[in-house]
Amino acid sequence: MSDFGDRSLELHKKHGAKLGVTSKVPLETRDDLSLAYTPGVAAVSEAVKDNDAAARAMTMKGSSVAIVSDGSAVLGLGNIGPTGALPVMEGKAVLFKEFADIDGIPLVLDTQVPHEIIQVVKRIAPTFGGINLEDIAAPQCFEIENKLQDIGIPVFHDDQHGTAIVLLAALINACRLTGRSMTGLKVVINGAGAAGTAIAKLLRCVGQDSRICVPVKDVLVCDSKGIISRLRFDELNNAKRSLVGFTNRDDRSGSLKDALVDADVFIGVSVGNLLNQDDVRSMAKSPIIFAMANPIPEIMPDEAMAAGAGVVGTGRSDLPNQVNNVLAFPGIFRGALDAGATRITEHMKIRAAFALADCVEDLTADRVLPDPLDKSVAPKVAEAARDAWFEMPG
Repeated sequence: MSDFGDRSLELHKKHGAKLGVTSKVPLETRDDLSLAYTPGVAAVSEAVKDNDAAARAMTMKGSSVAIVSDGSAVLGLGNIGPTGALPVMEGKAVLFKEFADIDGIPLVLDTQVPHEIIQVVKRIAPTFGGINLEDIAAPQCFEIENKLQDIGIPVFHDDQHGTAIVLLAALINACRLTGRSMTGLKVVINGAGAAGTAIAKLLRCVGQDSRICVPVKDVLVCDSKGIISRLRFDELNNAKRSLVGFTNRDDRSGSLKDALVDADVFIGVSVGNLLNQDDVRSMAKSPIIFAMANPIPEIMPDEAMAAGAGVVGTGRSDLPNQVNNVLAFPGIFRGALDAGATRITEHMKIRAAFALADCVEDLTADRVLPDPLDKSVAPKVAEAARDAWFEMPG
């Protein structure tokens, strides 16, 4: 076990949990009690019962997000179930509070059946201002999120869209740094799960606002069997089949190594130690590498740079250019809550990505994203998301 693992165990044993409930109002006198609870609270109930705006203004609905997981795809640990997911959801709640002053409430569910998860979320929706779906495996995550878009509050699967937004911001800045145009990029994504699919959609502008979304030239998505193509259509699940419609324009086939030849960008959301220096050398000059497998990237940055990479990012906090979802989800939800948004639109995601990219003023090969601990980022992302909702609420 790593030193971080040992120290984290000690931290959790010491505190018992990473978050708790605190009161925002005084409770020192009988008068305080009468205002916070009975009899005074009855007036509040009457005021909010048929008034969503009042509920947002006077209850936790205006400042809270439920963090919902079934524990089916937790970090790099896989399907470890709801109890195993709980420490991660607690951590997510701490990040919500620290960066966006949102009260995140962890809810781990003892079911991995999509329609049961959908029903639970619909039943709890009146309590919350938003729902953050977390660590739910593909392809079930796609169905669950899609069927929860009409419940009156934003529902956002962070493993998909948080990752895609931060990756897009990093790619925008990597292109600025290396003199590339987004429209000319040939991109290879290894990993056809939640994150890989969302990234492919965002880069190819599937369902996006054409006024601000700039599609890359082509994306090849690879899974463990190689490039996803029409030739493999019969063996693919429905989620992977959907990729065929907007990726691999020339219907190429072959292995990941075949896909990498002359590619401008590699995006890894898969497994560690997958690439070597020869793979990087086979790509276009000064390629952009985002190797995000954790804890071991698909290729270590020093190896990729030695082979000629122009920009390298990973998912690790101890290496440059960390593609960390904390740069996106607190601000996205803060903006959505401030706007009273009923869902998080594609327009909001794109605006958030550009706002995040613009947070970096002095671009270098080791700095295409802000520091994940930079607390100036979430307000800027929130402002972009809020404004985008009013620009194009549909």
